[in-house]
Amino acid sequence: MAHRKPTNAAVYGIDLGKNIFHIAGADADGAIIGNWKLRRDTILQFFRVAAPALIGMEACPGSQWLARHLQAFGHRVRIIPAQFVKPYVKSNKNDIIDAAAIAEAVTRPTMRFVEIKTAAQAELQALHRIRDRMVASRTRLVCQMRAMCIEFGVAIHQGIGKFKADMPRVLVNEENDLTPMMRRLLADLFDDLRRLEERIAAVTREIEANAAQDERSRRLMTVPGIGPLAATAILASAGDGRQFRSARDMAAWLGLVPRQHSTGGKSTLLGISRRGNHYLRRLLIHGARSCVMHLDRSRDRLGAWIDRLQKRMHVNKVTVALAAKVARVAWVILNRPGAIYERREPVTA
Repeated sequence: MAHRKPTNAAVYGIDLGKNIFHIAGADADGAIIGNWKLRRDTILQFFRVAAPALIGMEACPGSQWLARHLQAFGHRVRIIPAQFVKPYVKSNKNDIIDAAAIAEAVTRPTMRFVEIKTAAQAELQALHRIRDRMVASRTRLVCQMRAMCIEFGVAIHQGIGKFKADMPRVLVNEENDLTPMMRRLLADLFDDLRRLEERIAAVTREIEANAAQDERSRRLMTVPGIGPLAATAILASAGDGRQFRSARDMAAWLGLVPRQHSTGGKSTLLGISRRGNHYLRRLLIHGARSCVMHLDRSRDRLGAWIDRLQKRMHVNKVTVALAAKVARVAWVILNRPGAIYERREPVTA
């Protein structure tokens, strides 16, 4: 174990932990010249006095926080997806070997990295995660209540709107087979549902307020299928989009392009890869589905494109294709200051 003071390493690899961090330092040729084991309260002091260097770490909880601090000290910081580090782990596995593998992986010219988020992006993403969890909890709660009712012969219409309208009538109807105890339990659960809906509405309003205040969000919302939720989710996840070389790279990052399994000069394209941010992909697909169903195709050039696709493929494939196109348009808007989506009527022959 090397001394706790940093050496003149050109590259550091950090294996993150909750309280203990293992660090491997390498010189310009890639040879490991030092190993350190530091606690959370000393790692910032270690890198504050270290000479500016390239620092790599795996993407995991806490990596964004540490990356922001290390950048402030003048270091070049790169966050690597964990699956891209694994091929560099040699022989047995332990924390120091993992740190050395990270130090080697971060120097590869073809390595792919995770964009470092600002504190504002992290806050916005937290809002989305909280809302998504509460919406899932609401679904579970409604399903549980509907199942309890059907056990006593009371069937309630599907859909959250019809459920909220029918449930009060079910509770006051003395002619159904609900027992007094079950009626009381369902009333308590229905109160929980009301409180949950109030919390969802409050978080949604906060997200919408962020979207209204941000100039980039307002420009993104000019694209069909992108509302306040999708616009702010794009900013929270992709930032300014400059980490992508092209619009297609952003669509591929979201898992909206086909998986490929090609060999021997024969190209084989499969279903979409479903990689990347599944929450943002879901929002874009929901928005695209809304466009396929409700977009005025006679007044938007996307309408003719959707019509041509629907003539030769299933509507679900059309929806995913439109979501990929929307992601590409979003990348252009992020990378061109002041750009918006211009609705143009289709050209008729």
